[in-house]
Amino acid sequence: MSSQWDLGRAVAVLAAIALVAASLGCQPEPPAAPTVQPPVDAVPDEVEDVDEDERDEVADAEEFQVEVPLGLPPLPVPEDNPMTEAKVELGKLLYFDPRLSADGTLSCATCHDPEMAWTEHQPTSEGIGGAFGDRNSPTIINSAYATVQFWDGRADSLEEQALGPIENPIEMGHTLDSMIATLSDLEVYGDKFQEVFGTGVTEEGVAKAIAAFERTVLSGNSPYDQFQAGDEEALSEAQQRGWKLFEDAGCVTCHTPPLFSNYRFYNAGIGMDTEEPDPGRKDVTGQDQDMGAFRVPPLREIANTHPYFHNGSVEELRDAVAIMAGGGIDNPYLSAMMKAVRSAELTDQDIDDLTEFMHALSGDFPVIEPPELP
Repeated sequence: MSSQWDLGRAVAVLAAIALVAASLGCQPEPPAAPTVQPPVDAVPDEVEDVDEDERDEVADAEEFQVEVPLGLPPLPVPEDNPMTEAKVELGKLLYFDPRLSADGTLSCATCHDPEMAWTEHQPTSEGIGGAFGDRNSPTIINSAYATVQFWDGRADSLEEQALGPIENPIEMGHTLDSMIATLSDLEVYGDKFQEVFGTGVTEEGVAKAIAAFERTVLSGNSPYDQFQAGDEEALSEAQQRGWKLFEDAGCVTCHTPPLFSNYRFYNAGIGMDTEEPDPGRKDVTGQDQDMGAFRVPPLREIANTHPYFHNGSVEELRDAVAIMAGGGIDNPYLSAMMKAVRSAELTDQDIDDLTEFMHALSGDFPVIEPPELP
């Protein structure tokens, strides 16, 4: 009884205190409001005293928007790397600058060439000193939407991906410290990094600028997108048959619209019949079930980004479609999804129609001339 009475008295006292506080206007602080991005015409406190021209420059920096083509979802942009025109322009310079490689011969554009649908048409890429890697260079197109980067998904963001090739000994072969020192010797880069980031040249700044530029490389407005928007004549009859097969055979499960990838990892058996198969995703997770599994490639612009698969082993699009339509290549780790596609028993005509549909995923993407480097 005593403890119950004490508890009741305590509650009463607290209620009385609260009533007095309320009568005096002393309200408890409300929970913190969620952080909200300021409108584009808002001006940070630290520049409230700048003149009107400078105020407009700040607003313009916040207003930079990427034009997203028909068929693509809103562009995902990290909160810690907002898009500004100056940052994108800096990223463009860095993307095309061979000084990011140890011997000054390779840039990002060497293996991801705008003239070749932002990839290159050879099985694997040649790095410094004539060394070749083991994997095909994926296109940069629509990489802004990828939830993981690289064939094995070892990077979680474009920012993380941007630095990988620079340090890879058989790609660009540089160290980040040496690369930063090289760029810092150029006054133009010092000025631009100061303008964009308020710092000198840093590895974080390099990664963020290149990633911002790569987020502008988009492809949409394809015949498929126009068809989905209501233009019934945008797809040929063969392409319409191919689209229906693509849905009915379960291709959409892994190659999910609108990006035509779910960015997960599957073993399709490619390269598993070699003496030393590429472990793929297993290199990242260490899990046996991930042996030979690779990220599902997005299919937009697939007709323009040959050769195919992680090792670039198939040159012709129809041949690549035939392998996938046939359920991949048997091996102990073959993904269940491949077996499901195999059960559809697609015919040669079906493969022709599916290939035609692949062509309907080619749309508009930017082809950019290399900038004048400092």
